[in-house]
Amino acid sequence: MEASADSKTWHAKHRETLTPGQVLADKLALGMGSWTFIIFQSILILIWIILNIIGYIYHWDPYPFILLNLLFSVLAAYAAPVIMMAQNRQAERDRYQASEDYRTNIEAKKEIEELQVALTRIEDHKLTEILKVLNALHAARAGGKEHTSI
Repeated sequence: MEASADSKTWHAKHRETLTPGQVLADKLALGMGSWTFIIFQSILILIWIILNIIGYIYHWDPYPFILLNLLFSVLAAYAAPVIMMAQNRQAERDRYQASEDYRTNIEAKKEIEELQVALTRIEDHKLTEILKVLNALHAARAGGKEHTSI
């Protein structure tokens, strides 16, 4: 069985519209928002500080670690816009999902209404048949009583 274009999920359809820059921003934000990144960055900071405190020959960034602070500032200057881009994309995904959910709900409502009409039609038909059977039974009983009383 072949998959049609409509068989794609809303997420797959939305992902196809992303530019390479948007995909990169999402991946960077995902990486920077992980425990792996926090742990890795913490280890690098500790190594940086320890090497600069105990370095006998060369202190490339002596206390108060001004170069390290500059690196943090640069990292923050780039991280903030990337994170904002990823948040904007998440908002776009949420709007797209809400739109797809609404469309699905409208289709489901139409199908439910059609089922209700069909069930009502079946119910009416059954009631009509039951009434016919009851009337026939009633007529048979009424006719049978007249014959026994004669």
